[in-house]
Amino acid sequence: MTEVTPPIADGQRVLKQPAISFEFFPPKTEEMEKSLWNTIKRLAPLAPSFVSVTYGAGGSTRERTHSTIARILAETELLPAAHLTCVGAARGEIDEIVRRYHDIGVRHIVALRGDPPGGIGTAFFTHPDGYQTSPELVASIKKRYPDIEVSVSAYPEKHPESRDFDADIDVLKAKVDAGATRAITQVFFDNDLYFRYLDRVRARGIFIPIVPGIMPMHNFRQARAFVTRAGTSVPDWLAAKFEGLDDDAETRKLVAATVAAGQVQKLNKHGVDTFHFYTMNRADLVFAICHLLGIRPAGAQKAA
Repeated sequence: MTEVTPPIADGQRVLKQPAISFEFFPPKTEEMEKSLWNTIKRLAPLAPSFVSVTYGAGGSTRERTHSTIARILAETELLPAAHLTCVGAARGEIDEIVRRYHDIGVRHIVALRGDPPGGIGTAFFTHPDGYQTSPELVASIKKRYPDIEVSVSAYPEKHPESRDFDADIDVLKAKVDAGATRAITQVFFDNDLYFRYLDRVRARGIFIPIVPGIMPMHNFRQARAFVTRAGTSVPDWLAAKFEGLDDDAETRKLVAATVAAGQVQKLNKHGVDTFHFYTMNRADLVFAICHLLGIRPAGAQKAA
């Protein structure tokens, strides 16, 4: 999970500066493209370990994901990680996507099963000639390109389609056995869920980093609807903090930053030193949260 430095003389622990990574999604319009690149330029000086770019349901954003990744490689010093799913394509098509990524210099893929083609809550199926599971996809990538690092997903509240936690962790174990070296969690808001999940994972002999996925809730109502469909619970205490703010975007933003910053600071105090931020292609809240974690732009001078 993490590395915590030894206690200093007075017994207090000194945590190293957290490692961070960011997730973006490929833009659909010219205006969204401009907004994304403003976000990338704002966040890049924070020196993330990598930045990932999502891949739409059924591969619907395939070319936009590829072009975004290619531009990040060409125009920045960032290390991009390309999302890839099993949905909507035969094995040969997916293998070709991986080959194209490798050819342009991508050395990190986030390999996922993917959502059902009809959306969350509908029946899941893949292409009859495609990869049927994420462990199959991970194994194929690692067999053909051993130099590609593969990250996968993890679910502190278990995947909504899993029978139980044991079955869910069986899948994670299969992904690790296939070659995955990092897991990034689905968003969660109760840190106890993460630590209980981590205990279960470690008890099964899984020792890869389990990186918390953090999402500042820019628009609480929309974000709650999205995350609950994916199996994330939203505590009543969190909903209460956004009561009465539906038409007050500025205050919502302050509350969202405060909540997310509090979450990561508490995780950090308990030894978590790596975080993955779901940015929603916005820089403001993530930048502020990183600042509160002690992360400053490269070259920034400390205040006098």
